Amino acid sequence: MNKNLDDYNRMRDFSATSEPAAKRSGKKAAKDHALQFCIQKHDASRLHYDFRLELDGALKSWAVPKGPSLDPKVKRLAVHVEDHPIDYATFEGSIPEGHYGAGDVIVWDRGVWIPQEDPAKAYAKGKLKFELQGEKLGGLWNLVRTHMPGKQEQWFLIKHQDSAAKPESDYDVVAAEPDSVLSDRTIVAKKSKAADKPKPIKKPARKIAEKKQSAQLTGAHKATLPDLIKPELATLVEKAPDGEWSYEIKFDGYRIMARIDHGEVKLFTRNGHDWTHKLPKQAEALASLQLESAWLDGEMVVTNEQGVPDFQALQNAFDSGRSGNILYYLFDMPYLNGVDLREVPVEERRVALATVLKPNEDPLLRFSDAFAEEPDALLNSACQMQMEGLIGKRLGSPYVSRRSSDWIKLKCKHRQEFVVVGYTDPKGSRNAFGALLLGLHDRNSGELRYAGKVGTGFNETTLKSIYEQLKPLQTKKPSVVNPPTGFDAKGVHWLKPVLLAEIAFAEMTKEGSVRHAVFHGLRDDKPAEDITEERPKVVKKSTAEKPAPRQKKASEKTAPAPSQLGLGEGKVRITHPDRVIDASSGTTKVQLAEYYARVAEWILPELKDRPVALVRAPDGIAGELFFQKNAERLAIPGITTLDKELTGQPIMIINSAEALIGAVQMSTVELHTWNATSDNLDKPDRFVLDLDPDPALPWKSMVEATQLTLSVLDELGLKAFLKTSGGKGIHLVVPLTRKLGWDEVKDFSHAIVSHMAKLLPERFSAVSGPKNRVGRIFIDYLRNGLGATTICAYAARTREGLPVSVPIFREEVAGLKGGNQWNVHNVHERLAEVGDEPWADLKKTKQAITAEMRRRVGMKK
Repeated sequence: MNKNLDDYNRMRDFSATSEPAAKRSGKKAAKDHALQFCIQKHDASRLHYDFRLELDGALKSWAVPKGPSLDPKVKRLAVHVEDHPIDYATFEGSIPEGHYGAGDVIVWDRGVWIPQEDPAKAYAKGKLKFELQGEKLGGLWNLVRTHMPGKQEQWFLIKHQDSAAKPESDYDVVAAEPDSVLSDRTIVAKKSKAADKPKPIKKPARKIAEKKQSAQLTGAHKATLPDLIKPELATLVEKAPDGEWSYEIKFDGYRIMARIDHGEVKLFTRNGHDWTHKLPKQAEALASLQLESAWLDGEMVVTNEQGVPDFQALQNAFDSGRSGNILYYLFDMPYLNGVDLREVPVEERRVALATVLKPNEDPLLRFSDAFAEEPDALLNSACQMQMEGLIGKRLGSPYVSRRSSDWIKLKCKHRQEFVVVGYTDPKGSRNAFGALLLGLHDRNSGELRYAGKVGTGFNETTLKSIYEQLKPLQTKKPSVVNPPTGFDAKGVHWLKPVLLAEIAFAEMTKEGSVRHAVFHGLRDDKPAEDITEERPKVVKKSTAEKPAPRQKKASEKTAPAPSQLGLGEGKVRITHPDRVIDASSGTTKVQLAEYYARVAEWILPELKDRPVALVRAPDGIAGELFFQKNAERLAIPGITTLDKELTGQPIMIINSAEALIGAVQMSTVELHTWNATSDNLDKPDRFVLDLDPDPALPWKSMVEATQLTLSVLDELGLKAFLKTSGGKGIHLVVPLTRKLGWDEVKDFSHAIVSHMAKLLPERFSAVSGPKNRVGRIFIDYLRNGLGATTICAYAARTREGLPVSVPIFREEVAGLKGGNQWNVHNVHERLAEVGDEPWADLKKTKQAITAEMRRRVGMKK
């Protein structure tokens, strides 16, 4: 560990904060990436911006109170603070109250910095000149140390006069681009009450031409009915902001915009796809409102027996054609009867919407009520009722068709005490213990029952101190009546049930085990026997009314037990279903199996008849991974094995849902496929270009690289189809008619890459290896050889959060924030909306590599 990071570790309690600890390392690793920078927006005691430059194995850091300015005439004060570890460059989250730097943190900008002279010498002199290549900032900058007195060094951050400079009176980059470049998070700036009051809009107020609505609406104006209005999207925040806001329940459903034009109703998804045919009953209900014209905004949901929105039930309703059970909760109205309401304050729009819906008698249409309670109390109630969270809307704000900090979302987090009933042995480099086993007393019987494990939230100090308290409490027999068995019981040391642990977690499974658990500390203020599961409290007013119970049809199947996954007429048994595959998301083995079962209709066509290699993670993605190309010693039901001399080893093919889930049962996470199918293995039917960036590069470099590569392929006359890699890159898949062998196709793809690297050597590398792509993107053509593989579309990756490789439209690239945008927990929303549309024409595309194409990329033949 860099000695300069000692202060960083000393100032933080890593059992309480989710900030990354500075780790000790051995030999200094060879530099395999460009020098990175990041700017983090930090809402601590005062909102400020932390400017960080990678140098000598750490992030040199400055606190910039007002943030950077693109105006060379503006000097921004930058206070030098302690070094931070390299891993901090991607940290986003909330630092708890009472701890150093308490407050929310987002990554406002990141990318590469290029010093204009020796950076170590320039830093020592106190005069750094450098170029930034970020998502938001670019061009030359200066950091200059001053001689102003103070406890910490005072520097100035100054923009150099160049093409990227702009007068602050014309463009304030901090105000214009407030959000994270890594996620949909934002930080809502604190404002005074006076500043929060809606400002009057100069346009004259007009009456809405609607019989039952007579209220004056500030900023309303006549306009023709727009063909399309895109929805306003909420940004994620860690806590409720100051100011005047209204709060509604965050529904777990599909966002739908409704367009009404003289009785004709159309229903659109957030990306503009027409779903009217999927929701005929809801369209009829909207038509019954008898509005002349309107745009309405809301969420389609299905509620469970407790009246809580249930996304899985919503999916089932669509899949089974039972859309009549779907409720449409309406919360905004940007247009009504010839009047554009988008500049009307949100609270006035909602009054108008409530008035329009008041005479409605159709049970499928509901108004999304706002709540009068304080947001913290309301969020707590919503979370206890197993809801997703809250949506906050700034009073006085207009309706805008983009992600806005005027609409925010607060997600649920659960936290309570558990009895510590045991611990596991440490693995890898960890000391003391691996995880704490937790227990809760049953409210009815009083029995102490196993409630899962917690293995995160500890640092070296807390591991050691807690372990000293655990050792004298060891006992031979478990104190819980339902101890884990099999793999989950290995290496467990049972304890007398006297210690209590405060645990934050995402949810409690039906079996009574915590998911996504994080340790926050030991407690001694309550007796262990009083610790039971905290039950939901009744919210004073619910926006999700309980529907009338529906009689189950004889044809409907009962959901399988957690360890039995139903597939058509059969089931695959999932052993150790609660084994955690990814600690960061708490995803279990059975949840991964359920993911693959849900996407079987999309992934099986991509796997069909293609030799497949598996990446297996028996101990989760943090443990040892196994790349397996043959099925020897794997008892996978339904798998096809081909014994081909072409490869010299057995080949696996997965053509059924049974084999797919069977592979997950054998701890498979990733599935990689060949560029050929079993009926003609010696001739590929596609080639793949994998854009693999230096990880320090900003995402916009990947966007530009993808567009440039597509341009080259377009000029050659080759149509390409795109997918995210599930990591940091993009894959371009080029279908081919099967005429050429492996070597010829690989040589052609290599020639394309070499051609591009020759044209733009500062952007692209044609040579593999991290050292050869520093500050650039390697276009990997090596996946096009015999036996080489590429991650399959819709397959998960062995990375934090279990991201998924997802087909995309080429027009979508610029709007993405990364190649890992979708994961096993959110990709279902994407698939429900666009299905296989991005790749609908892939198998229909007939194209071949011609002599002219070879000539144009510099090949001799």
